[in-house]
Amino acid sequence: MAKPGLPQGTRDFGPEVVRKRQYIFNTIRSVFELYGFQPLETPAMENLDTLMGKYGEEGDKLIFKILNNGLDNADKHEQARADFEKVLEGKNVKGLTERALKYDLTIPFARYVAMNHGQLTFPFKRYQIQPVWRADRPQRGRYREFYQCDADVVGSNSLLNEVELANIYKDVFDQLGLTGFELCINSRKILAALAEYCGGAEKMTDITIAIDKLDKIGLDKVKAELAQRGLNDDQINTIEKYLGISGSNEEKLQRIGVLLGHLETGKKGIEELDFVNRQCAGASGGSLVIDFTLARGLNYYTGIIFEAKAPATVKIGSIGGGGRYDDLTGLFGVPNIPGVGISFGVDRIYDVLEELNLFPEGVYTGTQVLFFNLGAEESKTAFTTMQDLRKQGVRCELYHEPAKMNKQFNYAEKKNIGFAVIIGSQEIQNNSAVVKNLKTGTQETVALADLSNKLFI
Repeated sequence: MAKPGLPQGTRDFGPEVVRKRQYIFNTIRSVFELYGFQPLETPAMENLDTLMGKYGEEGDKLIFKILNNGLDNADKHEQARADFEKVLEGKNVKGLTERALKYDLTIPFARYVAMNHGQLTFPFKRYQIQPVWRADRPQRGRYREFYQCDADVVGSNSLLNEVELANIYKDVFDQLGLTGFELCINSRKILAALAEYCGGAEKMTDITIAIDKLDKIGLDKVKAELAQRGLNDDQINTIEKYLGISGSNEEKLQRIGVLLGHLETGKKGIEELDFVNRQCAGASGGSLVIDFTLARGLNYYTGIIFEAKAPATVKIGSIGGGGRYDDLTGLFGVPNIPGVGISFGVDRIYDVLEELNLFPEGVYTGTQVLFFNLGAEESKTAFTTMQDLRKQGVRCELYHEPAKMNKQFNYAEKKNIGFAVIIGSQEIQNNSAVVKNLKTGTQETVALADLSNKLFI
């Protein structure tokens, strides 16, 4: 019999880990709600043509395709093998696969808006917390199944949305105690102007894909890739000059203006970055950084783009990102619905909080009170008392069988339970209980009617 195992790039989560993850989810969800966003969920799978062609050349390769049912039919084996060979060549074969696991939450959201735009009130602000799947090479901070937490606004061109999204990042990270993060922003308009300056809009994808790898492969290899993609020495030198712009946000805007401000697209991108930078000054606590090396190689971005980076002491990179996508629903036949959104990388945020020891102590606690089981009559009284406490919101449980005190104390310690309530025959007679604080070791006898007031939980 084969040993049980997990698919590579996936994980089980035990109770302690789930509680920590829920702490992150609940923090993000509460901030989303504070800013007026509404919850939404979409299916785990989408039609393949909904996803393909939306994420660029690199992203399309990472989409998990789902085989159609019925392949166990012997008459279909030969055709299935032929179809599968076509899939391996990158072709879409309807007879073999027509659906795929969703790659992110943005494209399914755009599909939802396109299907329901007649019933939505715009601007429509939604948040979504669900798993997504990517056929990536698993490594630290990179998984094949992981959760995304997205917030998007559609139906508005206002840059105030970008300002609010930047502040959502700050509020969430502040509440998580995550100091030292950076929120980098750039504009796809500026990247489009760079492409125009280097010979034409058709070079945009080649340039952004190469620039997006700068942190991973370094400048020399980026230049080599640009050369492989057909850019000449003058164009590569211009891109190197662009990537070398440094200084304060204001200095960077001034310098990019010298390089690209004469182009209408570049001028517009600079104006948008300047607006967001000025509106966020102070409110973002200095965490907002204009970064012209930020490219985010997804084809659907059209304006401001974001990337949240973990503190430099944690070598994990991006913990969130997003941007403006002014015609994403146009991909589904519903043009002219502008949108902008951000995403939190919960799995990476978890790793950062773990490494920096930032999870609060209370996040580990499930059961707050353990009622000891001292026998049939005693456990009956304990159960009735426990039910009263549960009605008042106290999380408690009764040990499952009569056992030695040491065994029950050991159980409470392993589950990180803060209080033990002991009701023996004498306590039944007196309508009382012994309450022991398992953290401090102190204990007192309390009337059953006052029990909830005496539990310092």
